[in-house]
Amino acid sequence: MSSRIYGVFKIRILIVTPAKRGSLLGNSVTAGRWRKLLIKLGHEVTVATRCLDGSFDLLIALHARKSHRAVVQFHQHHGGKPVIVAMTGTDLHCDLGRSDKVEQSLELADRILLLEPKAGVKLPRKYQNKIRVIYQSADLVKPRPKPLTRWFEITVIGHLRPVKDPFRTAYAARDLPADSRIRVVQIGRALDRSMEQTARALAERNPRYKFLGPLSHLETQRRLARSRVTVLSSKSEGGPAVLSEAIVNSVPVLASRIDATEGILGKTYSGMFNVGDTRQLTKLLFRTEQERSFRQHLVESTRSMKPKLAFGFEVSAWKNLIDEFGL
Repeated sequence: MSSRIYGVFKIRILIVTPAKRGSLLGNSVTAGRWRKLLIKLGHEVTVATRCLDGSFDLLIALHARKSHRAVVQFHQHHGGKPVIVAMTGTDLHCDLGRSDKVEQSLELADRILLLEPKAGVKLPRKYQNKIRVIYQSADLVKPRPKPLTRWFEITVIGHLRPVKDPFRTAYAARDLPADSRIRVVQIGRALDRSMEQTARALAERNPRYKFLGPLSHLETQRRLARSRVTVLSSKSEGGPAVLSEAIVNSVPVLASRIDATEGILGKTYSGMFNVGDTRQLTKLLFRTEQERSFRQHLVESTRSMKPKLAFGFEVSAWKNLIDEFGL
């Protein structure tokens, strides 16, 4: 039974994520963020990689396919208790329409959670009434680190795997004019040996590129806030946290034109390039370096999104979502 606390009902929530606790992978980080947020709302929250024994009032399953078993088990053992299925980029762009597990998870879900609005068009009409969108909030870095003056620093943030197209910015930087001051700093863990070897080789051959590997979240945020521009070159995403962090900290973004970036930045955003288009990205990099007015325009273009990326906005969105179940 749920109990009333701090003016709201305290409920027992189970978050299931395929990523193990302490992992630096996005799903684990997201689950940890949601746990802290829901605890702030006064709820009791457990994060696990599977459905646990015990009495829970609500399941939040992060990843429709990989958490499918947990969704089925929760439905069987906690009949009538609500299930929220949070869809990831892999769900939306790889498994949707190809996986029976995804289909069954969506059938059993009481709500389907998306991290950006454009993803909803991918789902069949029968699921549209279940969809809710909650943007990932981000913190303002204080004090704001001063940007480098010798170099025009560009950050690329995210774990190195093929779907991220992680080296596109490094390739684009090779074709910049000789007098360009641009330096690309890549932050993230290489998830396989070949990716790390490629990063090391590029750093040796390209003086404009530096691979830092994984950093703490705080240090990564500081590096982002210090940079002049950040680049997101992914082939697909679910709702990239780096976009929220860049927008909140007024860092101009250059992004590949995919549903997730259009859903957050807007379809007419001027800092987009076609997926894998090195030449187009090179031109955008050089323009951001040469034109301060262009950088300011990119920041101004995302100003209306800032209130939606505030922590309080995300907390309210989660409260409203949970209140829908009348627990």
